[in-house]
Amino acid sequence: MPKNSKVVKRELDDDVIESVKDLLSNEDSSDDAFKKSELMVDDQEEKDTDVEEGSDVEDERPAWNSKLQYILAQVGFSVGLGNVWRFPYLCQKNGGGAYLVPYLVLLLIIGIPLFFLELAVGQRIRRGSIGVWNYISPKLGGIGFASCVVCFFVALYYNVIIGWSLFYFSQSFQHPLPWDQCPLVKNASHTFVEPECEKSSATTYYWYREALNISSSLSESGGLNWKMTICLLAAWVMVCLAMIKGIQSSGKIMYFSSLFPYVVLLCFLIRGLLLNGSVDGIRHMFTPKLEIMLEPKVWREAATQVFFALGLGFGGVIAFSSYNKRDNNCHFDAVLVSFINFFTSVLATLVVFAVLGFKANIINEKCVIQNSEKILKLLKVGNLSQDMIPHHINFSSITAEDYNLVYDIIQKVKEEEFESLGLKSCQIEDELNKAVQGTGLAFIAFTEAMTHFPASPFWSVMFFLMLVNLGLGSMFGTIEGIITPIVDTFKVRKEILTVICCLVAFFIGLIFVQRSGNYFVTMFDDYSATLPLLIVVILENIAVTRIYGIDKFMEDLKDMLGFSPSQYYYYMWKYVSPLVLLCLLVASIVQMGLSPPGYNAWIEETATEEFHSYPTWGMIVCISLMVLAILPVPIVFVVRRCNLIDDSSGSLASVSYKRGRIIKEPVNLEGDNTSLIHGKSPSEVPSPNFGKNIYRKQTGSPALDTAPNGRYGIGYLMADMPDMPESDL
Repeated sequence: MPKNSKVVKRELDDDVIESVKDLLSNEDSSDDAFKKSELMVDDQEEKDTDVEEGSDVEDERPAWNSKLQYILAQVGFSVGLGNVWRFPYLCQKNGGGAYLVPYLVLLLIIGIPLFFLELAVGQRIRRGSIGVWNYISPKLGGIGFASCVVCFFVALYYNVIIGWSLFYFSQSFQHPLPWDQCPLVKNASHTFVEPECEKSSATTYYWYREALNISSSLSESGGLNWKMTICLLAAWVMVCLAMIKGIQSSGKIMYFSSLFPYVVLLCFLIRGLLLNGSVDGIRHMFTPKLEIMLEPKVWREAATQVFFALGLGFGGVIAFSSYNKRDNNCHFDAVLVSFINFFTSVLATLVVFAVLGFKANIINEKCVIQNSEKILKLLKVGNLSQDMIPHHINFSSITAEDYNLVYDIIQKVKEEEFESLGLKSCQIEDELNKAVQGTGLAFIAFTEAMTHFPASPFWSVMFFLMLVNLGLGSMFGTIEGIITPIVDTFKVRKEILTVICCLVAFFIGLIFVQRSGNYFVTMFDDYSATLPLLIVVILENIAVTRIYGIDKFMEDLKDMLGFSPSQYYYYMWKYVSPLVLLCLLVASIVQMGLSPPGYNAWIEETATEEFHSYPTWGMIVCISLMVLAILPVPIVFVVRRCNLIDDSSGSLASVSYKRGRIIKEPVNLEGDNTSLIHGKSPSEVPSPNFGKNIYRKQTGSPALDTAPNGRYGIGYLMADMPDMPESDL
């Protein structure tokens, strides 16, 4: 091309070449010609738009209707069933109020910084998890795929729990509640209480036999439980209808699904505080056992709870934040949502311990009455002397304090033969010390307490409707963590993908509604997410701080937020958080190795749980879940490192950016400098940002013009730019 020829302004056509500024920013900084051309680029703020494949127009990326809707979506995703039935259990197990100290410390060290990091990268790059990590480093693009796999595994069994809640919700419109009393069995001669129920309790029997109709082992399938199958179908239909339009449909539902649980929790707290024994439960919770804080196990469990409470690594946080404007204050969002999550956990713990205190008080009263009757019998037969009983004691209306006084006297006097008397101490603390979590808390302990509430069906309806809403809020974020990255990457229709995803998940989820399904839920909960998510978040941290560059990321944050974030985050991201995450990963692996892999099976004959080890095929499934979840990371790394998917015929390939995708075109560039883009091969170059200026290739020009220096030539023309001498390029 002649030296003095002008660059002609062209109409936009289908061959889209993305931001010249971003492309040239990767060129050798010593090249003065490229420096000059870079100065000519319009340096305006990037427009929040996407370019759809096969379209010549820029379509606006969906956005939240309001900041409140977005905050509620993030709160709904992070606040889930774990806040209600996992956090109270950990408080009870790990020192009561003292457990809040390690939890808060770890929330500040790994929780808020990593939550802020995910919000920031999603908002800055405006893509789902696959697109975000592809942009930062194509070799680490497998992080996004791994997040999608983990989300899919979790969605499979998490929606089953919503199905269980729907079943209990549907059964709560009865008085008395169906789990209030043990059922009676009739035979030819007489009527008697169901033996399995009599050996356990009415709520335990209803959960294992009526709701789950559980088998006695993992290997005994027992066929589908049709009641739970219908509930699982209903749960997936609800999720599908809510997600089919993306945030346009799910965002509106968030107003109810995120706020309703707080209404229920506050109602339960007020009602619970009016019940006998509730103060004992709350006092038990907040009585700190400071010596337990020194145990490493407490810190490991607190770190794990912080990690999963905020939904780190799932991709849902990134997906939700990708629909924000780029100047949104995501730092404020990270701190706000993190502390809302924490205070929700504390509120739920207050409610749980108030209700459990009431339940423990009722059980303690029954214990006192039963053992008082034993003492009266022992007095009648002469095994105990009446002189041992204080005169003010009235066994017909004995209090817990009076019974404990009598119990202590008998224990001291009849020291040698005391055990043979069969008396129990009946201490309310003994009942409160029984650690209950998960389904045992929600579907057994809490349901039993509610049977003693006045208007128990109303409270049961409210409780299980709250569980459904908590579950749906988390499910929306989980499904968004699957749908958004795939839509962004492969440009498929969101409606079709959502329906297909829900259908596939429902049919795979049928394994969880067999009679042995509860054991599979335990398996997936233990092995499908813990280690893979830890590895994903560690790689996310490394990708941002080491690959992308922590200094560059801090500059991006300053540009995006309008102020410089605290240096606290710099040191957390670069040093502290990766170290804490690595320690947590090692501790989790050690804990998994020391704990025998197995599950608690329900034995019908004894009406008790019994620990069973996984069979060989069960161990293979457990290992496969962990491997499949993290497998995309090494696969994508090897594929892109070795250029295994490459259409180029030559050893070198040019790169053109067409609608956000890297396209390789075979060319024969003599003397091409392989350090052209910071020493990276073309396949490693991140896709540039979408800018206001769209750069197009000259109509009728060759596929790629090359300059004498072997670099990209002037085949890339700038729309809406003044004519410029070629020498300036």
